[in-house]
Amino acid sequence: MKKITVGIIFGGASSEHDVSTVSAKSVIEKIDKEKYNLVLIGITKQGEWFVYDGPSDMLPEDKWLGGSIRKGVISPDSLVKGIVTENGETIHLDVVLPVLHGKNGEDGTLQGLLQLAGIPFVGCNSTSSGVCMDKHFTNAVADSCFISQAKWCSFNSYEFSQNKEECLKAAEEKLGYPIFVKPANAGSSVGITKAHNISELEQGMIIAFKEDKKAVLEENIDGLEIECAVMGNENPICAEVGQIKPCNEFYDYEAKYINPDSELIIPANISEEKRKEVKELAVKVYKNLGCEGLSRVDFFVRKSDGKVLFNEINTLPGFTPISMYAKLFEAVGVSYTEVIDRLIGYAISRGDNY
Repeated sequence: MKKITVGIIFGGASSEHDVSTVSAKSVIEKIDKEKYNLVLIGITKQGEWFVYDGPSDMLPEDKWLGGSIRKGVISPDSLVKGIVTENGETIHLDVVLPVLHGKNGEDGTLQGLLQLAGIPFVGCNSTSSGVCMDKHFTNAVADSCFISQAKWCSFNSYEFSQNKEECLKAAEEKLGYPIFVKPANAGSSVGITKAHNISELEQGMIIAFKEDKKAVLEENIDGLEIECAVMGNENPICAEVGQIKPCNEFYDYEAKYINPDSELIIPANISEEKRKEVKELAVKVYKNLGCEGLSRVDFFVRKSDGKVLFNEINTLPGFTPISMYAKLFEAVGVSYTEVIDRLIGYAISRGDNY
């Protein structure tokens, strides 16, 4: 059987660049190399594109940049269907697996390029990716589809600079303290703060605006943090439901990737009936946001009444050795290698029909 050529894109000009390189290393090590030829495409923090021809263990900490690299970019020309290198060589790609997180990776920009190029790719299309990446639009769609979630509001940097006191007062009155302040477009909990008073709220806005021009503010939910992995195109399926016990006050960047004291509990410490409810709601969120390929859907189970509340969705979740997505499928008998294989299969079956 002829091998399928898979372009694996990693790195990226985003605050989650380092997480991406660790995810990509893990994917490269787990993918079935008897079935796939790999073309590794690295994007630096400055946005430069290179084809990398070295070992995967050089990816973390950007050690790959000191290895065998050559300039190469994906052409938007749909007749090329692949990479054009600096010396004019063309490398055909049957499918692309983006192992990118955050801005310029899962916000629809890369997906738009791949759609122009006519190359099948793993994950959601550009529209769905953009909506799911922007927490303001995600929350707005959830409200319109009657999906229960925390109370929220949002402000852009301009309106906040012009009416700071009014914005802060409106947030206080609607949400109460504590308030979570998040950049509208960022992942891995980068730029998120938990404000307990107006001074911390104002500082949280400043931090959020360093990552994005729009901030989303949400009420604090006293509940369990629950995650559900979803996979598929027209008929998506769920894996097991997992639970996060963060080592810090909330599941911030350090708790996710640095401090080993955070716990992943699979299955989540909730009833089987409640896990079923989470899975059904995860599929509802996935479909209403137009997702395809994969996503991880996160929820709270409120302690006071057991209500399941939608938190957020991640269309290109982490694939590091400690990331939840693959572990949730492993819990139902689907290995990491098989997860990758299925995701590539979903991409190829969809083709360039976006």
